[in-house]
Amino acid sequence: MNALYFESFGGPDVLRYGPVPAPELLPGTVLLRVKSIGLNYADIYRRHGNYHLAGQPPYILGYEAAGEILAVAADVPDLRVGQRIACADVPHTTAEVMRVPAEHVIPLPDDISCDQAAALLLQGLTAQYLTTDSYPVQAGTVVLVHAAAGGVGQLLIQFIKARGGQVIGLTSSAAKREQALAAGADAVLLYQDDWEEAVRAYRAEGVDVVYESVGSTLAQSLAVTRVRGTVVFFGMAGGDPAPVDPRQLMDHSLSLTGGDLWNYLTSRAERNQRATALFDLVRHGQLRATITATFPLREGAAAHALLESRRSTGKILLHP
Repeated sequence: MNALYFESFGGPDVLRYGPVPAPELLPGTVLLRVKSIGLNYADIYRRHGNYHLAGQPPYILGYEAAGEILAVAADVPDLRVGQRIACADVPHTTAEVMRVPAEHVIPLPDDISCDQAAALLLQGLTAQYLTTDSYPVQAGTVVLVHAAAGGVGQLLIQFIKARGGQVIGLTSSAAKREQALAAGADAVLLYQDDWEEAVRAYRAEGVDVVYESVGSTLAQSLAVTRVRGTVVFFGMAGGDPAPVDPRQLMDHSLSLTGGDLWNYLTSRAERNQRATALFDLVRHGQLRATITATFPLREGAAAHALLESRRSTGKILLHP
């Protein structure tokens, strides 16, 4: 089979497309013929060597995919060949065929396409736990969302609005501002402007919660958070954050918490419960993933370059 892989850390140019050994069907697993793959910033981190990788090269990227089951192990009675499924937390998705533990299988309803699943699951489940677990958004909650035109950012906006919150978005261009406004943001500020002052002008006491995915802006996020407010740190697309002085947290009774989706997808029941809630929001028109670019898997390096450039908005998909 063919796959997108790399053997040394670096930029998009280290990515290769070509034949690799096909995965073996093991007990408790299925083999998935991959139809659609979601590209995420975590793939950039792994390619750069910022995230742990198990095993030896060649390293196959990806954690999010959807397709049809090719084969089912004898000890997996409730899944069948030809069934459409997806996964959001299984490695090696950037390949024509991948192995998925039955515990991690998310069956797809008839009204959810493979592209929808690959565009929604990982980032949608992330936005879900951020707004329900890390900081439960309620009616009237005022929220600042970094990278508001990105894949997670647009979904965060929709989750917050569905829960009755108000959204101030942050983006890097006028075009991205329009994307965030189209997703439902109440106001959108630009990074190149004095956005700290603008947040205070919007709400003098500061926001209730900041969803911080840039990293290098953490100090500013803390500065625009109200007394007894919260900053949820869940990404560092713009670089590592500076160390935080705990006295700042004490002086303003601020909370700084982290988030990682893997700590919430801890069982098959929880994966399916959270995915079902996600699909229900899609059915009721409250959640929509914006697919802004698709690439053949063999052109994965170009897809990585686009995502890493921060010129993209919404979701990028790869198709084997």
